Amino acid sequence: MNIIRYWLKPALIALVVLASFTSCRKDEGGNYKYFISKELAVTHSEAYISALLNFAAPEYPELNDLTSYLSGDVNVYKIVYRTKVFNDDINASGLVCTPSSGGKYPVICFQNGTNTLNSSAPSEYPLNLMYQFVEFVASMGYIVVIPDYPGFGESADIPHPYLIAEPTVRSTTDMLYAVKEMLLGEIQGVEAEKDLYLIGYSQGGWATLALHKDIEQNRSNDFDLKGSVCGAGPYSLTLLFSGMTTTSTYPMPVYIGYIVDAYSVYNQFTNPVSDIFKEPYASRLGSLYTGTLGSDQINSQLTTSIPDLFTADFLSGFLTDNKYSSVREGLAANSISAWKTSVPVLFIHGGGDTSVNPITTENIYSDMIQAGTSAEICKKEILPGLDHGDAVVPAIVKGLLFIRNL
Repeated sequence: MNIIRYWLKPALIALVVLASFTSCRKDEGGNYKYFISKELAVTHSEAYISALLNFAAPEYPELNDLTSYLSGDVNVYKIVYRTKVFNDDINASGLVCTPSSGGKYPVICFQNGTNTLNSSAPSEYPLNLMYQFVEFVASMGYIVVIPDYPGFGESADIPHPYLIAEPTVRSTTDMLYAVKEMLLGEIQGVEAEKDLYLIGYSQGGWATLALHKDIEQNRSNDFDLKGSVCGAGPYSLTLLFSGMTTTSTYPMPVYIGYIVDAYSVYNQFTNPVSDIFKEPYASRLGSLYTGTLGSDQINSQLTTSIPDLFTADFLSGFLTDNKYSSVREGLAANSISAWKTSVPVLFIHGGGDTSVNPITTENIYSDMIQAGTSAEICKKEILPGLDHGDAVVPAIVKGLLFIRNL
């Protein structure tokens, strides 16, 4: 589910030096409910955007489908805003990208995939190539919002509530409210329309569907949700975890550990970690997800062998034993159940995904249709043969074209 490393191709990294930085003082907000401050992180010139896209197109030919929509410079701001993680007030952060020319624009909120490094959070690393390609979307005539998620950026001192629905949804919607306040009171000439689109991949695909459901059912007076794109999300966490535990090896144990650690810290599981993981992994788990280690480093501290990672008791009783009822309940509570939506949604997934089985997308699509959603607005696309990382670029490009066509 970590998609950053798939974008960092060596040939593209050289182009980062072409980016033009613009330093700016931090502006402290006035009497706002959500917005606290902003600072201009970087301005991407139209020339730089064109150069990077043209350079990347031979490797990612899907980008050619977007170039005709791009026009003008982009300003990228880091913003700080107020939100809560369960009952605790925190300051959170993220990026807001706007066209440099004045006007009124719809909003796209992008939910990124799994990240374990605070230094790789959007507001900490706006020149990360993955984030740059998302930032460029503002040149298509959108205001682009990229949350850090709690646990990163301004809130790096707390654990990240990985794949936990309530703080994910709340912190993201609170950022959208903060962006409204910022554009009304802190940036002249750029306004946000009420129209909102959502797009995300991997953890971000799951977060996007959770947001879609919450906004449609609870916040329709505040946002006019027009459509969502959910890429390779683990919508059923029970299905995801079952798949992880019923195989002999799993290539990315960082994801398993992330779930167990976050769910333990935030009391989604009441079982001690030692009920779930064998030693030495149970004891070392709490030291791995501190925002200072990357996925490869965490993988090296765990094991790809499922029988060596999990206790035998957990593997045999996870789905049935009352001892592990809190694990089942926690996963179920943070999964996204289907409902009848009236807002267009595209589910997209690589057919060869070894990290998040594409059956998760097949199942949620079927469940949405069965719940009464029209097949005219609910779409599904499986990208043949593509693994989790390989599907990132085509999924996002197809998603943006889906949004453009709505």
